[in-house]
Amino acid sequence: MRDHSQAVCMHMYEKMLLIRYSEQKLESLFAEGQVHGTTHLYIGQEAVAAGVCEALEPKDLILSTHRGHGHCIAKGIDIAAMMAEFLGRETGCCGGRGGSMHIADFEHGNLGTNGIVGGGLPLAVGAALAQQMRGENQITVCFFGDGASNEGIFHESLNLASIWKLPVLFVCEDNKYGLSMATSASMNIMDISLRATSYDMPGKTVDGNDVFAVYDQAKNARAYVLNNGPMLLVCDTYRISGHSKSDKNVYRPKDEIERWKKKDPIVQMKKVMLSHKILTKGQINDIEKRAKETVDDAAAFAQHSPFPSEETVRNGVYA
Repeated sequence: MRDHSQAVCMHMYEKMLLIRYSEQKLESLFAEGQVHGTTHLYIGQEAVAAGVCEALEPKDLILSTHRGHGHCIAKGIDIAAMMAEFLGRETGCCGGRGGSMHIADFEHGNLGTNGIVGGGLPLAVGAALAQQMRGENQITVCFFGDGASNEGIFHESLNLASIWKLPVLFVCEDNKYGLSMATSASMNIMDISLRATSYDMPGKTVDGNDVFAVYDQAKNARAYVLNNGPMLLVCDTYRISGHSKSDKNVYRPKDEIERWKKKDPIVQMKKVMLSHKILTKGQINDIEKRAKETVDDAAAFAQHSPFPSEETVRNGVYA
């Protein structure tokens, strides 16, 4: 691995833990009936969000997916406000109206998660066009899954971004399944980054469970995009949980899941930091304790927050 500062390592490790603990807490709250609708957990993919967002500047923008909690946390959202949003509370980041799949955090450059597969792709192109027209020295990052790369809007968005040389980084999280459809059954190429060549832009694939590799590649990608135009970065990863909370997970071989669990990005990072003496066991324990307390405090805040009042039901409705 390349040299990485202790500060960068500590920050990425804490972000990954905050994502993991938040998702586990959300899973628990859902089981208790405190979260309405459904939710899509990000467990197993933490290195992608943490690595990419660590490589960004504060004013860079992101757009996310229905599986977007990790991206929101990595970009700096107030976890208490996000947790309150899960529970539909007035103190939520969207006033309790968005829920698990519709979270936005403009303060930290998060233009929102999206319940439509591939729905963030054209929005990212629009945001990047605005950045270009304003002469801003920033980029837009669009996260999406392997399933979205088969949508027409994926090809339209990459094509337009290429024509206009927009400062947008397309980040595909190839977690091997589009809902219950394996990528091997939905496309004849196993490296989605090859699709970038159709639009005359670079395409790179990286080990999405190696946060250092993701960070390094995203750092390079940001510099490229800022000066040259769009790029496609594919992160090879795996979702440990089912597609959503209603997914009984019967379509995946158990040995496949267990094999990927051994590649847990958090466990991998911890081993690397200890073996390279980047952090001590004591420092790692402190980060783990702090992250756990942050998530527990956020959940308590959400549970004690009020529901929106009936008088505000029309707020934010424009038609």
